[in-house]
Amino acid sequence: MDGSIRDFETALAELESVVKRLEDGDLPLETSLALYERGVVLSRYCHDRLQAAERRIEVLNERGDITAAPEGLGLSDEDEGD
Repeated sequence: MDGSIRDFETALAELESVVKRLEDGDLPLETSLALYERGVVLSRYCHDRLQAAERRIEVLNERGDITAAPEGLGLSDEDEGD
């Protein structure tokens, strides 16, 4: 894990910022590549944290005899393909 990422909310906010900067364009190629790489790291971190949260919910639900969390909790169709 990247030590510069503090938590899910911070990573998500930074990812949104990276996406916006890339969408705005007018960046040198090297800057765009560096931002893209950072975006991939942030995206993976967020995806992993969401999966961990889903597993925790399933465990808690099993202990209480409640149904398991829905498949892909909190993930869009695009995210599930990763």
